[in-house]
Amino acid sequence: MDRFVKIGKYNVGDLSHCFIIAEIGINHNGDINLAKRLVKLAKDNGCDAVKFQKRTVELVYSKHELEMERPNPFGNTNGDLKRGLEFSYEQYQEIDKYCREHDILWFASCWDKNSVDFIDSFNPPCHKIASASLTDDELILHIKSKGRPILLATGMSTQDEIDHALSILGMDNLVLMHCTSTYPSLESELNLNVIPNYIKRYSCPIGYSGHEKGVLPSVIAASMGACAIERHITTDRTLWGSDHPASLEPEGLRRLVRDIRLLNTIKGDGKKVVYESELPIIKKLRKVKNNA
Repeated sequence: MDRFVKIGKYNVGDLSHCFIIAEIGINHNGDINLAKRLVKLAKDNGCDAVKFQKRTVELVYSKHELEMERPNPFGNTNGDLKRGLEFSYEQYQEIDKYCREHDILWFASCWDKNSVDFIDSFNPPCHKIASASLTDDELILHIKSKGRPILLATGMSTQDEIDHALSILGMDNLVLMHCTSTYPSLESELNLNVIPNYIKRYSCPIGYSGHEKGVLPSVIAASMGACAIERHITTDRTLWGSDHPASLEPEGLRRLVRDIRLLNTIKGDGKKVVYESELPIIKKLRKVKNNA
């Protein structure tokens, strides 16, 4: 595959190294120290990047939505929750410094133009367009105007909607991420055969953003040609918050990265050979040919 997108030091699209993204999202629960622990968890387990989510609450949600009753650790309304989950500029400065100190990339999916400008001020290696924003032409154009690599998630989107978004973005500097937007996703709705179909259909790298329970589907996605894998991570799936149940805990993340990194070794080069380790077995088990 010779279609690469340069994200930091990584050539995304080069199947010799799958670009693994640990999605922190809002699983930090508004706690900067928990966010840092999740960054370190990702780094310690060999992930290449972490991703957050950024919203300007008053722009993304209506007054009615914000005033809805919703008891939560920050108050009694949906607005209290949404505001409580957003980090300040100073907190993102801490995140930026922490990620640089630990040599791991970070970026975010932004849900409005103000948030794009906010995150872009930190010079991220790329931007992510969430599945929910795939049909937002104005936001897509604003993200494109930043001139950075883009990852586009395709959950809850029709083929026509995806093609329309791509007509705006183009194929350059783009990674298209297959995705199913349920948390957690059912195995019967993961539809991983979309990945090889997209590889044939589009001239850009194809990745996979998974929300399933467990590790196996994401490893299979990588084996089918997904050159970027994104999974939500958490320290504990029983923590409060909507995304924790579809997230990988530390042991699951360790196994995910381990198994994806083993794929190329397991696949080999496709040339059938007799390995040196098999020679004693030949001597032990095969009958000696009689050439008389």
